[in-house]
Amino acid sequence: MFLALSTFAASRFSWGLLFLTALGLEVVALYFQHRMDLQPCIMCIYQRTAVFGVLFSALPAAILNNVITRTIGFVGWGVSAIWGLRLAMEHVDIQTATNPFFATCEIVPNFPSWAPLHEWLPNIFGATGDCGDINWSFLDMSMPQWMIVVFAIYTVVWAIMLFNRLFVSRSF
Repeated sequence: MFLALSTFAASRFSWGLLFLTALGLEVVALYFQHRMDLQPCIMCIYQRTAVFGVLFSALPAAILNNVITRTIGFVGWGVSAIWGLRLAMEHVDIQTATNPFFATCEIVPNFPSWAPLHEWLPNIFGATGDCGDINWSFLDMSMPQWMIVVFAIYTVVWAIMLFNRLFVSRSF
């Protein structure tokens, strides 16, 4: 079973599947924003950026699968998934704070000066919502709580696949 997982982790199909899951999440996020008029806050935009990190990490290995692209993919996937998980947990803390006056988020995204994504693509990275608002829920879970689930799944799958590539197949 572990050898099969290791082989799957090295396949272009697995990287394409990872790309498609992240793309699906981005499409759903844009649908919520532009069709359902659920305005994203700063934390939502940062989590969206982490999902884009997963998406763009999977792309090189999905197109040209070799050791270099898989290494880039694994590093980017792991960083993005763990960073997104941390952001989603922080967002839930903001939403469930006992004193919401002290639990606030920034007004303008803190992107690097060399990549002001909120200025280049305001329809995707512009934050117009409030971090403390809970405007959507499904099965009694808010959007950031669902993002904890999503990023936790990304992180666990990343750890399993990385472990299998490093220790089962003894190659990357």
